[in-house]
Amino acid sequence: MPVLGDVSAFHDDMVAWRHDLHRHPELAYAEHRTAGVVARLLRGFGVDEVVEGVGGTGVVGVLRHGSGPSIGLRADMDALPIHELGEHAHRSRIDNTMHACGHDGHTAMLLGAARHLARTRRFQGTVVLIFQPAEEGRAGAKAMLDDGLFERFPVDSVYGVHNMPGQAAGTFAVAGGPIMAAADRFQVVFHGRGGHAAAPHQTRDPVIAGAAAVAALQSVVSRNTAPDEALVLSITEFHAGEAFNVIPDTARLGGTMRYFDSAVGAAARRRMDGILSGIAAAHDMTVEVRHMQGYPPTVNTAREAGIARQAAVDLLGEDAVLVQKPFMFSEDFSYFLQVRPGAYAFLGNGDGDGCASLHNPRYDFNDRILPLGAAYFCCLAEAASGLRPGS
Repeated sequence: MPVLGDVSAFHDDMVAWRHDLHRHPELAYAEHRTAGVVARLLRGFGVDEVVEGVGGTGVVGVLRHGSGPSIGLRADMDALPIHELGEHAHRSRIDNTMHACGHDGHTAMLLGAARHLARTRRFQGTVVLIFQPAEEGRAGAKAMLDDGLFERFPVDSVYGVHNMPGQAAGTFAVAGGPIMAAADRFQVVFHGRGGHAAAPHQTRDPVIAGAAAVAALQSVVSRNTAPDEALVLSITEFHAGEAFNVIPDTARLGGTMRYFDSAVGAAARRRMDGILSGIAAAHDMTVEVRHMQGYPPTVNTAREAGIARQAAVDLLGEDAVLVQKPFMFSEDFSYFLQVRPGAYAFLGNGDGDGCASLHNPRYDFNDRILPLGAAYFCCLAEAASGLRPGS
């Protein structure tokens, strides 16, 4: 495959970029050094237009060649507030901050694609290189959209890729339809009447109401959601009281809800409200419920998922391309897919014993897959132009 060979010729440079970014991780909306490195390299590659500060700390590069469609290629840049435990030479130099999700690798792959495409111009139309801040819970994709990303840099479709530990290195997985879930949060506060634990009849015990809620809310999934609809509702917090002989005034619960269909999420929120109001009334107290909707579901459009799959097949062959099963993780690339067609794929990071999971303090991106990700981005640019690799 010519493109893979061409990109592999500067594999060492991609590794160097990745290790530099890994040593200097930056959290959401603080990716100033990272953005500066990205912008400097893009200008050095001869990218036609480089704009910094999009959506806060985002960087956009634009490549043009002839007439044709415009394609967006996205990589995320932010790190996580995790203290790295890895012992490699490029480990993080910043306490309690590390690239534990591989965004350093994603950035290096898109930089590699930018270098190749800027040199060869093997595409027709426009390639918009989107280096996004703040994917980890801070909605950097939405911030870029709110800053006019697709008005300032129009695209007909948009693509992203994420490394995936546990998936064999050198394989891609992609499918149409929902591939990652929405990630909502909720907080519940029961307001009762506290008192002495030896005289519970004189109180309105919010702990009892909270315990009833933990059990009853499971029926939202088991009895109020169709079996063929995916929904996860997890209570992850329960806080009440501080002394062994005092019934508290309040009990606080919190958790997360995940789903692929927004209508399922809306129905679940309504059912939660009804159940919690009923429990509060049954225990003669009041309840506050706060729903905080997070990233929406990530839904690949069928045509673009087919293009992404074919690009991966052209790159590596049928045997290396899998059908992606949906994850209950979430991803703010979903905001891009709400306004433009596109597809999000997964690139195997490795499945051996030494391959730590995402968001693990011992995680590290697999440098061997850097050329594959960069070549995949290049193949997408060619495919969007109607070209086939090698044609």
